[in-house]
Amino acid sequence: MKILLIGSGAREHALAWALSRSPKVDQLLCLPGNPGMARLGAVIEGVGATDVGAVAAVARVHGVDLVVVGPEAPLAAGVVDAVGRLGIPIFGPSRAAARLESSKTFAKEAMDAAGVPTPGSATFDDPGPAYQYLTSVRGPYVIKADGLAAGKGVLVSDDLDAARRWVDRCFDGAFGDAGSRVVIEEHVAGPELSVFAICDGNDAVPLAPARDYKRLRDGDAGPNTGGMGSYSPVELDPGLVDEVMETVFRPILGHMADTGHPYVGFLYAGLILGANGPRVIEFNARLGDPETQVVLPRLNTDLVDLIEAALAGDVRSISPAWSPRAAVNIVLASKGYPESTETGMPIAGAEQEQEDVVVFHAGTALDGRRLVTDGGRVLSVVGIGDDLASARSRAYAAADTITFPGKTFRTDIAL
Repeated sequence: MKILLIGSGAREHALAWALSRSPKVDQLLCLPGNPGMARLGAVIEGVGATDVGAVAAVARVHGVDLVVVGPEAPLAAGVVDAVGRLGIPIFGPSRAAARLESSKTFAKEAMDAAGVPTPGSATFDDPGPAYQYLTSVRGPYVIKADGLAAGKGVLVSDDLDAARRWVDRCFDGAFGDAGSRVVIEEHVAGPELSVFAICDGNDAVPLAPARDYKRLRDGDAGPNTGGMGSYSPVELDPGLVDEVMETVFRPILGHMADTGHPYVGFLYAGLILGANGPRVIEFNARLGDPETQVVLPRLNTDLVDLIEAALAGDVRSISPAWSPRAAVNIVLASKGYPESTETGMPIAGAEQEQEDVVVFHAGTALDGRRLVTDGGRVLSVVGIGDDLASARSRAYAAADTITFPGKTFRTDIAL
């Protein structure tokens, strides 16, 4: 089987790593890929992942048997629709179904229609009414850019003035078209949890839950980021995942099917475990980053088997098997992230080969033969151990051996 994987981040490197371990995969192609992914399969350069017509043409020219989509932007651009029109199997939601992520307003409306528990919210197309609404509610204030903002379009703050400034920032174009509408959401206190499922349009099976860390600095201080680390497994109340499948995933899948947009692909539910039970604060139309980097190393079932079962509309015919071992991911970021990033900084120590350590590339590039930084989140360093403590120790020990100017990371992941 020849597979084309779309994407270039650490999540996609983890997907490439898992796919390449399948005995069904003879050849793996990555578009656009990254230097780490290039060690697992051929990288196709010169084609943007959101140029969906060109991606479809690449899939046809190379005669691939399956296309797997990693990030959200190609899904929102309609890559599944474009490739599917050529009769090539592709795993991911259609452009219409991907609106569960590409529009927070659409997702809220869909959750309300499906009866999925979610914090209350209001959507605004103009700053004036948004200001008035903020003065009518109590903090903490949760303000979100409506569209795709790479995990950076959210503010949670007790400061009303900061909330107003965030509204201004959205409408002033800090997040491009993503901020042309703003969602102000009820704040719900409680620990966060990421639950993932593989969906076949009508039903789903869960993957192992993970917990991630959104804030830049230790102690959950600093600005929100795309994620600074994660771990799996997570200690949960018995039956919680089954409850989430029955109250979140199956209702939203039923609603999407009933409205003519069946959802096929990975689906991520970001949850707050509040006093009144789990509530969905966001859907992602793909696997999470940095959570994928700790979930897939624990998956004992062939990922290709799961994808094929979902595409055949029979995902529940396979029950994923999981390693009892733990995985901890430490994200190494560039100086200035998430506001700005330094690129072109030389990286040393990333190509290490240690037992129970995997380094997934995110924002890296090659300058000749030299590996350099090329983004905000540069590397995900994953340690695997018999328990969280040993996995954490391995991850931080490996992270300490990797160097680049301005290296930034949290020291309290999975502590």
